[in-house]
Amino acid sequence: MRVVVYDRTDRLTAAWAPGSLLYRALRRVDAAKGVASWDEAIAWLASRDEPIDEVQYWGHGRWGRVLVDGEPLDATQLHRLAAVKQVLAPGALVWLRTCEAFGGTIGIDFAERLADALGARVAGHTYVIGFHQSGLHALYPGMRADWSPDEGIVPGQGSAKWSGRKEPNTITCLHNSIPSAWFADGN
Repeated sequence: MRVVVYDRTDRLTAAWAPGSLLYRALRRVDAAKGVASWDEAIAWLASRDEPIDEVQYWGHGRWGRVLVDGEPLDATQLHRLAAVKQVLAPGALVWLRTCEAFGGTIGIDFAERLADALGARVAGHTYVIGFHQSGLHALYPGMRADWSPDEGIVPGQGSAKWSGRKEPNTITCLHNSIPSAWFADGN
């Protein structure tokens, strides 16, 4: 089973809701749910009747955290995902399709701890994403990030760069897979 969870409280729901319908029509996902809190998202995921092979979360993020209605989920709260871990299939992927969640030192720490806590492959971005989604990186449990903590950060400003087709590890919102070469090699 492949699922999309998105933040239904945000103005971008106008894109995420129809996008999830398009993904279902294209058979890229089997189910989708708009949520207003992490508790709602976790409960819905944990209630799936069959193992989940892939979860995509569409919402907002900042370095080292993802948000639902402004409520953060970060490395200090990964215990909240214990019920989700129980329904993930072996080799599952949890893909945070949010802005910059894996950016900076704090984002790298979040990525590594998330993979280890879920015992699953995880993916996320280091840039602000939109149609173009740059800085896409992925980890297996037990592996360490191989990307720079400076990737996606405007030098001297401490703000995130916008995605673009010439930026590293870029896909578009229409892509539904991650090139295997973009998974950290564990060095």
